[in-house]
Amino acid sequence: MTLRLGDTAPDFAQNSTAGTINFHEWIGDNWCILFSHPRDFTPVCTTELGEACKRKASFEARHCKIIGLSVDAVADHERWSGDIEETQGVALNFPLLGDADRKVSDLYGMIHPNANDTLTVRSVFMIDPAKKVRLILTYPASTGRNFAELERVLTSLQLTDKYKVATPANWTDGEDCIIVPMLSNEDAKEQFPDGWDEQKPYLRVVKQPS
Repeated sequence: MTLRLGDTAPDFAQNSTAGTINFHEWIGDNWCILFSHPRDFTPVCTTELGEACKRKASFEARHCKIIGLSVDAVADHERWSGDIEETQGVALNFPLLGDADRKVSDLYGMIHPNANDTLTVRSVFMIDPAKKVRLILTYPASTGRNFAELERVLTSLQLTDKYKVATPANWTDGEDCIIVPMLSNEDAKEQFPDGWDEQKPYLRVVKQPS
């Protein structure tokens, strides 16, 4: 199955370190980041899960839940969690799905046969409260993910859902934004009464709305 931005994230019921997860029900009215790792007891994955655990509170402050997955069994996840706490200095604090039957992996296209026909790649799916897929990222097994980037994208999506702005290259929270081209200058004056820097008719830079 090929998922695209704007698609409804497939629902599923699957076992996890926190018991059975009924995915859409578990998300509730929150955002969600679902990410897969190739295998338990592997070095890059261990560092990624440690980083995700450390950032859980920051994601929760943005009304976002996080949940991981691999094709290993829940019992393996539970044994591995001790290694994560020992080496990364933080205990596992969010669910890990056990997907030995590949039900979720197949639903989300997490196994890429030309990379590895048995293990999930490093997939990331950011899902909004309406259960729509808003971000898809795929990393090779050799490269760990940047969780600060996931926070940045989440902040951008939430901001641009609320205001008629887009965020420029390398934008971080608090920096200037861009007024979307579809908003006329007349309508922009109502939304941004303090004005903006019109560098080109299609490039109108404005302070980040609060």
